[in-house]
Amino acid sequence: MKGKGHADAARVAVVGGGSWGTALANLLADKGYPVDLWVYEPEVRDQIETLRENQAFLPGVTLSENLRPSNDLDAVISEKDLVLLVVPSHLMRHVVMQMRDALPADAVLVSAAKGIENDTYLTMSGVIREVLPGIRDDRLAILSGPSFAREVARKVPTAVTAACKDPAVAQFVQAVFSCPYFRVYTHEDVIGVELGGAVKNVIAIASGIIDGLGLGLNTRAALITRGLAEARRLGVQLGADSRTFSGLSGVGDLILTCTGSLSRNHSVGMKVGGGMRLKEILAEMKMVAEGVKTARSIYFLSRKIDVEMPICEAVYGILHEDVSPMEALSRLMGRSLKDEFDGWAA
Repeated sequence: MKGKGHADAARVAVVGGGSWGTALANLLADKGYPVDLWVYEPEVRDQIETLRENQAFLPGVTLSENLRPSNDLDAVISEKDLVLLVVPSHLMRHVVMQMRDALPADAVLVSAAKGIENDTYLTMSGVIREVLPGIRDDRLAILSGPSFAREVARKVPTAVTAACKDPAVAQFVQAVFSCPYFRVYTHEDVIGVELGGAVKNVIAIASGIIDGLGLGLNTRAALITRGLAEARRLGVQLGADSRTFSGLSGVGDLILTCTGSLSRNHSVGMKVGGGMRLKEILAEMKMVAEGVKTARSIYFLSRKIDVEMPICEAVYGILHEDVSPMEALSRLMGRSLKDEFDGWAA
């Protein structure tokens, strides 16, 4: 089992060379860790090696000399104490399957991906557990919270949560990632932290739709508040600690993604609200907006376990069933009246 005292000597790999993976890899490299970064695209590897910049996904940020990019996944993860997974949620299963043979038996896996897998309705820890059956609780952690990659890369003060069922491992992850501008708190509620990070992306699309329609701040405030209620209802039903949704990975991440101009999910929503079709929006995007696929997962998961999530249902209808934004809004506002805390389980 890893402990906090081992953090300074940890051997670290980052799997995923998008904006968030690159920002976190650079944070660790700036702390002095020799960081091996797996990137899929040979041109991204070349950019980082020769220019010390990820021009494709994090342009304008000079990367540490301690950051070593590679397209060889086995070489990147072998003999590592901590492997950070920062790949799109729909690729998590495929990437972890590729890692199975080279992954050290005692390495701590940290997922920084936010989403719920289509078809299985598993969170990322669930996907990892299915691909790596028998993985111990002291080998699997989640890193989540309100954090835009570009701001972390600029060393803007940021606070996130490291969750693991083993408190000692959460403290190990906390020690590895914490630095003067990146404060990490610990928590034991893995499923709650994951669900907060997944649901907020769907609510952020709804927030963007509101802005794209030219509606007001009243509407956005109501959306964020009721969206939080939906995330909490889903989480409690799946065994999460209700307090988690009042924390960084819950309301904190929700506020950031629903209001921040750097949010890809909010941007997708704005374009939908402005009249663009989803297929056109996705065709012009280089980076992934997780909420698009997660909207489908949450819609079917909530129906399967009988959890009321009307905002997420509305987003699913708009994105995947051609319901017009104004029709979806009318349905939401016309629902039967009720007590605000109806169904608010402890």
